[in-house]
Amino acid sequence: MAKFDSSPGKAESPDPAQPNNPGKNAATSAGNRKRAGLIAGAGIVAVAAAVLVPLALGNPTPAPPAASSPATSAPALAPAEVGPPVTYYAQPGPPAGSPLEKVEPLKVDVASDLVGTSLNKGMAGISLEATDLADPDLSSDNASMVKLLKEIDQPVLRFGGNAVDRRFFWTSSGEAVPADYKGDKTHPVKAVGPADLVRLKTLLDAGDARVSLTVDLGHYNPARAADMAKNASAILGDRLLSITVGNEPNGFVFNDVKSGSGYSLEQYIRELKDYANAIYAVAPNVPISGPGAYDQKWWQPFVDADLPQKKILTFHHYPLSNCDGSLPQDSPTLANAMSRTMHDRGVNYQQAALAVGRAAGLETWIPETGISACPGSNETSRTHASALWAADYALTAAQLGITRIGFHSSLLTCKGGPPLSAICSAGAYPFGNGQMSGRASFFGISMVAELEAGKFMKVNSTGGGPTFSYALQNADGSTSVVIINENDPEKAAQTSVTLNLPGKPVTGTMTQLSGPSYAAEDQTVIDGAKTEPTPLAKRATVPGFAFKSQTQQFKLTAGTVTVLNFKY
Repeated sequence: MAKFDSSPGKAESPDPAQPNNPGKNAATSAGNRKRAGLIAGAGIVAVAAAVLVPLALGNPTPAPPAASSPATSAPALAPAEVGPPVTYYAQPGPPAGSPLEKVEPLKVDVASDLVGTSLNKGMAGISLEATDLADPDLSSDNASMVKLLKEIDQPVLRFGGNAVDRRFFWTSSGEAVPADYKGDKTHPVKAVGPADLVRLKTLLDAGDARVSLTVDLGHYNPARAADMAKNASAILGDRLLSITVGNEPNGFVFNDVKSGSGYSLEQYIRELKDYANAIYAVAPNVPISGPGAYDQKWWQPFVDADLPQKKILTFHHYPLSNCDGSLPQDSPTLANAMSRTMHDRGVNYQQAALAVGRAAGLETWIPETGISACPGSNETSRTHASALWAADYALTAAQLGITRIGFHSSLLTCKGGPPLSAICSAGAYPFGNGQMSGRASFFGISMVAELEAGKFMKVNSTGGGPTFSYALQNADGSTSVVIINENDPEKAAQTSVTLNLPGKPVTGTMTQLSGPSYAAEDQTVIDGAKTEPTPLAKRATVPGFAFKSQTQQFKLTAGTVTVLNFKY
């Protein structure tokens, strides 16, 4: 599972639902083991209009008789029957000239029963390369970066990636970088020290974010890793969630980290214990997360390893990473990305990891993911489809029980930088000017991140084509319903939705992510703008909202992520 680093990298992600896919096909070409590419864009905006009309809160009051008299005059309107004018949400329709293929009506039944899992604040975050810790733009002085963190509401920034075992050198004493560390113009070797963590802390405080770090295992040195952990714990405090030892150690034998060395799972466990013991001696309260592997064989040995500190099970997943087309169902195409099969296979892979973690009583994270690990651009790069995928993937993971997820990204430029990155910098390639912005997938992440923390409710959905529905019981007793409509926005008519709720709502509001086509680049918007969802208290009313009715009926445009909130 690869990084959006264009350096040689990993083999593709394994998928338990895929035959002939044990460690993602050891026979796959070396090109398929490379990491790479993130995101960019350009485009147009679909605007959600608002319509102001009086809201009828109950059954309409009968009209007065034609010949009214004092004895037969119409009854006065009760306050509970007619409310003030409200703004109904007006979503964008299909693009002009669309064939408007009919979509089977969608029926969503939300039960009061709970699934047993929760969506917590900070579940969806951003993954970056370890060398990005040296970037001065990761500071509270960078208003654009602070804004992005706030738009994904208390996220975790994870630092790891291919860089950590190749080009990342920690020093607390200002040592020169050893000569055997190799980089290139776009991916230079970087030394990182305590001052970088102090600067990072200002960003975390300003953006209300937390962090997970990775230490270098490619250059075996437990003492150096422990020194980094000691400094990180002292400087970052409770904003430091975990430390991982190495990045995707299962891939070391396939790339330039340990190629030709015969690096084994058994050797990894021995080295992991050395690192964990050294870290525990100086930072005993910092959990070790790992193995961060995309090969299932490595998960259980990590769980079983006798480490003195708390452990967190982590795995990486890039579902569409067959880069040479030898496995068409794994190729990064729009058709694959928007298929129900893609969704179901993601469920299967996440469940496999959760089974291992739950049996040991461990929290399970996906600190690094993306729609594809293939280098360079592909059909899914920078597209509106990646926003729909990101929102569904994160909600699927959370509903199953994954508690943290990081979408791998880059601080390089929007133009010329990794095309699958969720964020990117303005300015000239490769390093830009530090003015960061979100791409399509970032807005999909934001839709999930801005949900209220809540408990997942049981949902039964039928019809609707490729649509996926989720519901949350919020702390204030309200219900949030998320409907991800992956029907083709260029072709599909609006989907008629019948939603059955567990109570009788007195208000119903709506926010929506939309875009004109699967392939549209830089045209994904939320409520008509490139920003986070409208605050809950200011959201428009669901079209056709029926006061105190458990059954709500409305239509949804294709290619959208819609969040509905109902208060009772």
